[in-house]
Amino acid sequence: MHAGRRYSLKEFVIWTRRDIYFLICFATIPTVLFQLFDLKWLAIPWVPIALIGTAAAFLIGFRNTQTYSRVWEARQIYGSIVNSSRSWGMLVKDFVSGNAGTEASKNIHQQLIYRHIAWLTAMRFQLREQRAWETINKASNKEYSSLYYVDEWNNKLEDVLKSFLPENERQYVLSKKNRATHIISLQSKQLRELKEKGLIDPLNYIEMENLLVAFYDHQGRCERIKNFPYPRQFATISQMFVRLFASLIPFGILNEFHKQGNWQVWLTIPFSVIVAWIFLGMEKVGESTENPFEGGANDVPITALSRTIEIDLREMLDEKDLPPALTPVNNILT
Repeated sequence: MHAGRRYSLKEFVIWTRRDIYFLICFATIPTVLFQLFDLKWLAIPWVPIALIGTAAAFLIGFRNTQTYSRVWEARQIYGSIVNSSRSWGMLVKDFVSGNAGTEASKNIHQQLIYRHIAWLTAMRFQLREQRAWETINKASNKEYSSLYYVDEWNNKLEDVLKSFLPENERQYVLSKKNRATHIISLQSKQLRELKEKGLIDPLNYIEMENLLVAFYDHQGRCERIKNFPYPRQFATISQMFVRLFASLIPFGILNEFHKQGNWQVWLTIPFSVIVAWIFLGMEKVGESTENPFEGGANDVPITALSRTIEIDLREMLDEKDLPPALTPVNNILT
């Protein structure tokens, strides 16, 4: 997530510079052929090209609206996770006590809260896994991603879980494919054992189990966004229309500038680049917004949100040695 006031023009130009280089070369070829080799037949009437541009604009608008909806839904889900996690910490401290001594109760509270942090950790690592349709490995996006830090790309889940799970549970979780799912299962198992020992009131046990079900719901909604891409047919046709329009622009405005005078025809190159760059830039923005968990600069900052939850929950345990909140690197918060 970009945490600054806005992207600078310099950042945006650097991000899209490969497209700009291509557009300059592509616009130069028909202009040179038209002006220097007198191939006047290359000029195409502007009206049909404008119709294609209108269709492309509608498609870009539709795509960007839908991809923004995916990002906003992902942010809402993680907002719900933040709220539910705080509720979990409160219920653990207030509902889990029973006949246990003070020290025993503190140990149980720490187990339940640390295991929840482990769930957050496992889920964010799963959400950062790459899918075939994601675009973070495209040249321009990969280059830009080197400007900030993504924890899940630089650390291993098995190492991070050592801080939150005992060794037997860690090995059990790592043996599973969907690690986050089984961590919640371990939470439910311990709650049942605590209820059987009389350390949780039956009604309180039901309330806490309902909250675990809510965590499964939050996880499932994240997995739906992660594992179901923006429909490829819409993404493909949008990209095809934009590129078709961008490729026709120089041919459509050759005559328009030629009417202004002999040398003005060379203005075809910069104006073709500007118009095409706007469309390609908007298409690129929509593409980079499609997958809100892949680790891009415009994604939901799930690592920072998980750290915020961890700090809140560990403060509920009255711990003093807390990890620092994550801060943006080059204005990007992950």
